[in-house]
Amino acid sequence: MGIQRIESATYSIDDLDECVRFFDDFGLFLVERTDEHAVFETLTGQTLTLDTVPGDLLPPPVEEGPTLREVVWGVDTAAELDRLVADVARDRPVRLSADGVHHTVDETGFGVGLTLARPRPAPVTPRPANALGNVHRWNTALAAITQVRPLRMCHVALNIPKAGKDEAVAFYTDRLGFRATDVVEPMGVFMQAPGDDDQHTALLCHRPDRAGINHIAYEVPGFDDVIEGGNHMIERGWREARRLGRHTIGSNVFRFLHAPCGGRVEYAADMDRVDDDYETRVHETTPPHHIWALRTNRDQDAPAS
Repeated sequence: MGIQRIESATYSIDDLDECVRFFDDFGLFLVERTDEHAVFETLTGQTLTLDTVPGDLLPPPVEEGPTLREVVWGVDTAAELDRLVADVARDRPVRLSADGVHHTVDETGFGVGLTLARPRPAPVTPRPANALGNVHRWNTALAAITQVRPLRMCHVALNIPKAGKDEAVAFYTDRLGFRATDVVEPMGVFMQAPGDDDQHTALLCHRPDRAGINHIAYEVPGFDDVIEGGNHMIERGWREARRLGRHTIGSNVFRFLHAPCGGRVEYAADMDRVDDDYETRVHETTPPHHIWALRTNRDQDAPAS
């Protein structure tokens, strides 16, 4: 089939201690730490690398300050990996590193890696829910989630200059095998990897004249994890980037936080799953960003009695 998932992401950063504290609070597992870099894992074995001295296999950063430098995509078979590498190498350099990753660059300047996927099972048991006529929890009260643990990186969103957007999208669709699931003409293109069933695995967001990391989304088991994960991050002093809500495109519940590595990260749950029967939707105008978003008037002055 081809690309299955995000295998790893690498950021160039300024403050290693701050970034390590952020992703430890976020719920990833620290597996390596030196004076120059740190590596975290998701439950399904994807890696996040935070590096103060990025290696020479990475392209120059597309924006100033801490930012995403490379996304490595996991491919299902060696034969398919060889085919993709050969296709990409037709018009751009590809370098193989000792860890089996083929490194190149996309049309915008973001690093793109290709390697064999190494998925790790992470079975999910949904929290039992009750509704009239549909009861799944008897004689047991729910407990708080003490630490949210992201299952996986489920999608990456990149800001790209609007000029050249068609070529930028074509690299992912024509070379890497992604397919457009939702094309929002004023805003960007949502794309699904061939071996994924999420409504989108990547999003290229059109911007007037700049490139940069928008966000990486991390799937968590359910709605409560999105709520409690965001609450925990706020309690730890991190800044929320958008109020809790549910997206229109993808339908997932979301909560965004500003990240010291650049851009934002998202807790996400309950994303639409789509198969080959899902036909590409083209939106001439940008749909509302969310089906719903949290609203409150609790902090407003109380009316005079």
